[in-house]
Amino acid sequence: MRRFGVVTLFPSLVEALTTGGITARALQAGLVSLGCWNPRDFTEDRHRRVDDRPYGGGPGMVMRAEPLAAATRAARAALAAGGPGDGERDGAAVHTVYLTPQGRRFDQARARELAELDALLLVCGRYEGVDERFVAAEVDEELSLGDFVLSGGELAAMAVIEAVTRLLPGALGHEDSASEDSFSGALLDCPHYTRPEVFEGRSVPPVLLSGDHEAVRRWRLEQALSRTRERRPDLLRDAGMDEGRQAPRQGRGPGHEESE
Repeated sequence: MRRFGVVTLFPSLVEALTTGGITARALQAGLVSLGCWNPRDFTEDRHRRVDDRPYGGGPGMVMRAEPLAAATRAARAALAAGGPGDGERDGAAVHTVYLTPQGRRFDQARARELAELDALLLVCGRYEGVDERFVAAEVDEELSLGDFVLSGGELAAMAVIEAVTRLLPGALGHEDSASEDSFSGALLDCPHYTRPEVFEGRSVPPVLLSGDHEAVRRWRLEQALSRTRERRPDLLRDAGMDEGRQAPRQGRGPGHEESE
């Protein structure tokens, strides 16, 4: 079992992961566990304040270190302790990640690395950010989904949990699905088609109807390479590929979910 924990002011947002899809099925099957810890539950004043004005002035508010640290430590202790049926992993190390635009860009390679961990704790910021002393004391790694700003880290945390969960054995409907996903190699996905054979005058490429599996494989590879070259040439450069080299096997799109 992989254990996920989230420190968040809005647990109900994260709990949407339990209502459907791959993550919900993985939870029901006992492949993963998910818990949320709210910093407001670790405050000591009657107003349950988790933020304050920034030193040095400026707009907005900053999340306070004390309740964040208390929530994080409680979450880390619970994740390390494990639960029923998971005793063989009791005392496992917990990797703590803060979701922030200042972090390393999260990608499929990092998702694969995180999937090897026993326990992952994701901390969601809000407002203008969090007290840097909390980051220095409690955080192992900072991650970002990309160069844009969200109101908080909850959506980013959910994306990380989904990306990691689908890599776990038994999480997908087909054992090859994760290895064939886009970004598992250096290529984007190839185009996909299903019934009807003709839609508003647009036909399915004949090669996909040919029954020639090798021809289909080559066509999909060529399409994936062409699409990657057109839309994300940086992926080819990062992989040290050029047009004359054999490309890795392409996969499904990042939003693809296996049917039950």
